[in-house]
Amino acid sequence: MYIILGLLSALFAALVAIFGKVGIANVDSTLATTVRAVVMCGFFVITATALGKWKGLGSLDNRAWEFLILSGLAGAASWFCYFWALKIGPSSKVAALDRLSIVFTVIFATAFLAEKITWIGWVGAALMGIGAILLVR
Repeated sequence: MYIILGLLSALFAALVAIFGKVGIANVDSTLATTVRAVVMCGFFVITATALGKWKGLGSLDNRAWEFLILSGLAGAASWFCYFWALKIGPSSKVAALDRLSIVFTVIFATAFLAEKITWIGWVGAALMGIGAILLVR
């Protein structure tokens, strides 16, 4: 199931680049990012409400809150930079650079989460990094 969801995530991420590039043609990138965030917030509030997920809010401990807040801030910084880059650069190159997050995730996951990456995984991460650089060039 995670493979299907991961592929859907990639598909929707590609659409973010395409729709975003068209959407920011005559709009400030910060304003565009803000509008996108409000739409996403509304989507998730409606979804959480429809699925009855709010009752789990009280079960979050301080550590969960801290890391969810940090994740939110990192996501906001990512969107801010992504839409700014999309405003001034070609979507194919910006998206390729953005996908370097996979390489950073592999590095951070091994360093901070003690995840074990096989040599094949490291080769794959390196090839993704090389591919992103080649796309940008």
